[in-house]
Amino acid sequence: MPRRFHVRTFGCQMNEHDSERLAGLLVEGGMEATDDPEAADVIVLNTCCIRENADNKLYGHLGHLKALKARRPEVQIAVGGCLAQKDRDRVLERAGHVDVVFGTHNLARAPALLELARGGGAVVEVLEEHAGDLSELPAQRVSGHSAWVTIQIGCDNSCTFCIVPHVRGPEISRRLGDITHEVEQLAATGVSEITLLGQNVNSYGRDLGSGQYRPRFADLLRTVDAVDGIRRIRFTSPHPKDLRPETIAAMAECDAVCEQLHLPLQSGSDRTLARMHRGYTAARYLQRLDAARAAIPDLAVTTDIIVGFPGETEADFEQTLAVVETARFDAAYTFIFSPRPGTPAAEMRDDSVPADVTVARMDRLTASVERHALEHNRRRIGRTEEILVDGPSKRNPSRVSGRTRQGKLVHVPGRPGLEAGSYARVRITDAAPHWLTGLPAARIPVAAA
Repeated sequence: MPRRFHVRTFGCQMNEHDSERLAGLLVEGGMEATDDPEAADVIVLNTCCIRENADNKLYGHLGHLKALKARRPEVQIAVGGCLAQKDRDRVLERAGHVDVVFGTHNLARAPALLELARGGGAVVEVLEEHAGDLSELPAQRVSGHSAWVTIQIGCDNSCTFCIVPHVRGPEISRRLGDITHEVEQLAATGVSEITLLGQNVNSYGRDLGSGQYRPRFADLLRTVDAVDGIRRIRFTSPHPKDLRPETIAAMAECDAVCEQLHLPLQSGSDRTLARMHRGYTAARYLQRLDAARAAIPDLAVTTDIIVGFPGETEADFEQTLAVVETARFDAAYTFIFSPRPGTPAAEMRDDSVPADVTVARMDRLTASVERHALEHNRRRIGRTEEILVDGPSKRNPSRVSGRTRQGKLVHVPGRPGLEAGSYARVRITDAAPHWLTGLPAARIPVAAA
């Protein structure tokens, strides 16, 4: 029988897409996927290290797998991704039952490293530079109708709280023609929605060519928009300092580009933004947000905000709340500051904010964000929205879930014709801060223009 593998992913969309590539490589090597780690011959943990709790989750999970390894010594356990890139030999120091450790730059080597480890002894291989174009690797995609497409890897920014440049390396853009070819191939297999991935997507192309021959992110949006069969284009994440007028214009003019923008704020205090090395002020952030909303009707805007960054005063936090009140975000991913070893912010220990103060601020911020989110969603009650069905609801199998062009989650009663990958019109009947409910109005043919 073929060996079976199980991949568990921690972290962002980039990690999810890397896991699809890992699965593709293992299937190409003759293995079969399984959702049950107890039935697997190979367990791969694809890791994140953006926050401290990601480390804790990994090592906690490895602790649970130690018992499995004791019962079945032949099971191989591999740790890859960002935390493996950061911790290297420390993974084996904390979890000696791990067989293989590989980093972000040599994902393609995972099958060979697993085979090498079958000869006995743990194998650690973490490279400092990328070994080839990951996008050329085979992928076992989770969805048949929606796909991630990497447009760049790495990051050239120097945000003082962020570990990404250390574990993903410098920014490297893929060639425009290669991206377009991948999207065309995806469309030919029935994919109608793509999400363009990068650490800073709207700086795409600045390392390619020069002058008028250098493609910009706006050029990429227009090129992908022209691919037959692609009905929805999303992207994540842009950096506010690089959100330029030509990008906003392309978003407004391209039919397939969705009315959705994730624009990480991180803080509303200019003093804190400077300490973060973000490269913009609160006023500039709001100016660019206003420009996007003026150009793109019904634009949904989400963001990231860090609470308790070293040195954050009550006045700094009040300024963040003021920006949140002005921006009226549709949703926000809010985080308590987590020091990551190797980043400048981790050395600002003398300026740390007391834990109880940070928690209280987080509660106030969450209440403000959810109030605006609920207001936005309630305004959609009574409207008819187009959703792309993802499949049965995780909480209620009698319902299906899908997303609007704005990325809003909608739950509707299931019925024939509402299969994953189908488009449907639904009338919104109720709203909560994080989701909508509705009733099916009409199914839209997948091949419709």
